[in-house]
Amino acid sequence: MRLLQARLFLLLVIGLGSLADASFSGSDLVPLRKQDMKDISAAAKAISDMFLDPTTYDAKALSSAAQTISAKSGQTIIEHFSFEIPAAGSDAKANILEDRNRFARLADDLKAYADALGAAAQKNPGEMTNDMRMKPGKPMSGGPFGTDVSAEMLGSIPAEHLFHLMLQTCKACHARFREKHQ
Repeated sequence: MRLLQARLFLLLVIGLGSLADASFSGSDLVPLRKQDMKDISAAAKAISDMFLDPTTYDAKALSSAAQTISAKSGQTIIEHFSFEIPAAGSDAKANILEDRNRFARLADDLKAYADALGAAAQKNPGEMTNDMRMKPGKPMSGGPFGTDVSAEMLGSIPAEHLFHLMLQTCKACHARFREKHQ
């Protein structure tokens, strides 16, 4: 256990950029990946609660939750799932390595939506505005089931819709790359 902790600490110190040079296996990263997913889930829950009850909106909390998701998505997820898949204790499917481009796109989409949510929090430091809410009947493109959106376009999408696109991204990734348990 101490060896695993030492390796994880070393990983954090040397950075993910040199991860390929370290002597890690997928099994070594499973606890870290699981913790990242728990952190993403907790951050998404905090954001969801704000949209469910706008009186609880806190721009700093939204920004912090979005930052957590951003930090644990994109290149971080890509690197964490670049070893021995499946690994002991992991629900990851081997097709992550086979369909690397699709996996990377979903990881990058998750980061882009989280970053856009963080920007929306900075633009709305007071209360949750109507501009942050989804509008009924207004179609939006983007996300894993639509077309790619540019950074400029992300800035024009209501924060609540960005949040739903982010959740769709998680769902799409889990449906394709995570083992289902009965």
